[in-house]
Amino acid sequence: MGSAGTADHADRRRPADPEHWIKAADVSTERRPGAAFTARLTIDVTPDLRGRIKVAAFRRGVTVAEMLRDLLAREFPPTSGDQP
Repeated sequence: MGSAGTADHADRRRPADPEHWIKAADVSTERRPGAAFTARLTIDVTPDLRGRIKVAAFRRGVTVAEMLRDLLAREFPPTSGDQP
């Protein structure tokens, strides 16, 4: 537990059974702190790629959403003409 009586952030994200988590459907309703508005992006990937993405996120100790947001932000940085 964290100092405020809540689970530590990392404990909340790390599943007890990685194999079950990798195969489970994504049902997170968690919102990113500090993000006033979000837009959902849905893509189709193979089950094998989905599994590799989830394993990579697990090994890094982050959620899939956090890892992919960071990847997309690096690949598509804001440009001077972009709207907020």
